[in-house]
Amino acid sequence: MNTRAPVRECAPNTQALFLVGFMGAGKSSVGLILGQRLGWAFEDLDERIQQREGRSIEQIFEESGEPYFRRSEHEALREVVAELGNVPRVVALGGGAFAQPENIGLLKKAAVPTVFLDGPVDELFQRCQEQGRPRPLRNDLELFRTLYEARRQHYMTASLRVDTSGKDVDTVASEVAEALGL
Repeated sequence: MNTRAPVRECAPNTQALFLVGFMGAGKSSVGLILGQRLGWAFEDLDERIQQREGRSIEQIFEESGEPYFRRSEHEALREVVAELGNVPRVVALGGGAFAQPENIGLLKKAAVPTVFLDGPVDELFQRCQEQGRPRPLRNDLELFRTLYEARRQHYMTASLRVDTSGKDVDTVASEVAEALGL
């Protein structure tokens, strides 16, 4: 576990935190457990997008393309940020959300902790292989690795980085809570 910034000071007043990272990092699984432990609501941004659109992420990409999806994702994130303060929450972002400069800027302006759940690319790929839901890059390790490397520079700007390598979701959730002083 490596902290990127002195996030502990803001944690006692924190009413939200955002989990970022690549597919397979455990953002949704860790977020759900972390929300339960803290007594906070948990939200997966992809689920909000799917509800707004009335279709799956895969359908949005296939039918409307990635630029459309990224606009919809940004609007959904803006909604979540506008709702901050109403109910404490843990929010899991999709793998590409924190690689978009406008989303990074929005979260930095909101002054909420962002937590990068990181792990070795081979382990992330294996986790995706084990999950039952469709993932566009799940069958090509080299494409998976290339996209991970392109996004990692953005993820590294998060408030906190937690290494998930070889850890279960309970351990990762505990490390996040401890690092933030929650």
